[in-house]
Amino acid sequence: MAKKKTTVFVLDGSVTLAWFFEDESDAYAGAVQRALTGAEAVVPSLWALEVANALMVGERRKRTTEAKVTKFLALLARLPISVDEETVAQAWGDTLRLARTHELSVYDAAYLELALRRGLSLATLDERLKKVADAAGVPEFHP
Repeated sequence: MAKKKTTVFVLDGSVTLAWFFEDESDAYAGAVQRALTGAEAVVPSLWALEVANALMVGERRKRTTEAKVTKFLALLARLPISVDEETVAQAWGDTLRLARTHELSVYDAAYLELALRRGLSLATLDERLKKVADAAGVPEFHP
């Protein structure tokens, strides 16, 4: 019997952070999180820094606490999310080119580059990134 193929997609930090911050909660983000029970996400190596920074800023602005952040990070560690090992190697080449071409931040271009390189769909709440990804032929992840 053939093994069922697992869905793999690129997970953007905007979706990840919507899981944590109640005022950023979103039905799409919730559906993406639930999809991880049967799918796998891949993220560029900057994802962990991006998420950690947003959580730290949230702490400093009194939007959350250290205890809540610690609990959330433990949840993230248990989810089927893998970190791409080629993000840095692409940074000064394809990622920078995509950022220039599409007027994106290099950070957003890293998610686009990863999706293009691996032929994966992209889960993001960033409207600009969605539009550029669509124009570049990267489908939106549909949980």
